[in-house]
Amino acid sequence: MTIKVLLVDDERLIRAGLAAIINAEPDLSVVGEAADGAEVQDAVARTAPDVVLMDVRMPRLDGIQATRALLAAGGVPPKIIVVTTFENDEYVYDALKAGAAGFLLKRTRPEEILQAIRTVMHGESLLFPSAIRTLAAEHAPGGGGPGGGADWHGRLTDREADVLRLVARGHSNAEIASELFVSPQTVKTHVGNVLAKLQARDRTQAVIFAYETGFISPGA
Repeated sequence: MTIKVLLVDDERLIRAGLAAIINAEPDLSVVGEAADGAEVQDAVARTAPDVVLMDVRMPRLDGIQATRALLAAGGVPPKIIVVTTFENDEYVYDALKAGAAGFLLKRTRPEEILQAIRTVMHGESLLFPSAIRTLAAEHAPGGGGPGGGADWHGRLTDREADVLRLVARGHSNAEIASELFVSPQTVKTHVGNVLAKLQARDRTQAVIFAYETGFISPGA
């Protein structure tokens, strides 16, 4: 199956470079481009992409607002990867909380960009543990989040809590399975249960929620 990608960036050169990298792959194809977040919903409706590479800072409508609008539109939204220049960009954190599956730096190597697109298509989020810890450390622990309530962690079994901690370290399902001596399918089930109990859209939102509520310490 060919993975369809929409490029959203106000710099034409960036879009051209990404298109060249992506279109060179037999399983990937750029189906459209947009120069601003305000154009995203129309572009998605027109091209039906699987993945959107979304610049986080744009002049009219930034990537955060565009992400929120896209995910609120209903239906099955594409996976969104925000692209930024600085990993400690506050916009990145807001975009991840809004529902982006992960982020990439503009200096990321081409092969890593391609792998990122494939990773989110397989249902796993792009987590960069050190960057997430840095961003999360700037936000005081509280009781809010997707699942709400201070006692949310009591809903998790011990094994689900272990899985969430390993997800926060950036481990894939296969790596978690190896660590816990269970099957990848069992890990997938646990991850699904964690997301459902936390009412989180994806792994990234669950991890951010865990940091913000103090379940996981940014300094750990």
